[in-house]
Amino acid sequence: MKHSRLTMVAASVAGALCLATAALAQDAKPAAPPKGEAVISSEQVTATVTKINQKTREVTLKASDGQEYDFVADEAVQNLPQVKKGDVVTATYTEAVAWEVKKGGAAGVDATVAAGAAPIGGKPAAAAGRQVKVTVSITAIDPKAPSVTFKGPAGNTKTIKVKYPEKLKGVNVGDTVDITYTEAIALKVEAAAKKK
Repeated sequence: MKHSRLTMVAASVAGALCLATAALAQDAKPAAPPKGEAVISSEQVTATVTKINQKTREVTLKASDGQEYDFVADEAVQNLPQVKKGDVVTATYTEAVAWEVKKGGAAGVDATVAAGAAPIGGKPAAAAGRQVKVTVSITAIDPKAPSVTFKGPAGNTKTIKVKYPEKLKGVNVGDTVDITYTEAIALKVEAAAKKK
């Protein structure tokens, strides 16, 4: 259990570092010395239940683009008996990455996970979220490239190109960058619309 959690945290750290490097490298307007930035995106997908087998827990969903997806609902989905053909499933996925340059500090990682579900007997609904905070140390700055090299809590290094070199003003080797990566998914099933 501990090993799988460490693997998940390591993967999250890698993802957070990659996303933070993307945030550093794009979409920011040139500004004064860096303090930090956040990038948020959200996507909503809606599908209709076209087939459901309560005994085998097999479900077929049809997305708005006509594509069908088959899966077997996990036993953790306690309210599957309330789902019927024609019900609409809506999933909203949100992710955000924020970074902030700080003077001094040490590399580290911290993760938080939270989840919730609909009460037994109701239509299935669930929400889950995860937040990983990673602190990396700046080990090199190349203003000619321009690029920055980070060292993570596990000793791994990554060099990224910086789209706006003016963002490097006031940033020095030895500074740390706090990167917070958050992702959340909310899923709900709504009864089929009544025919008029």
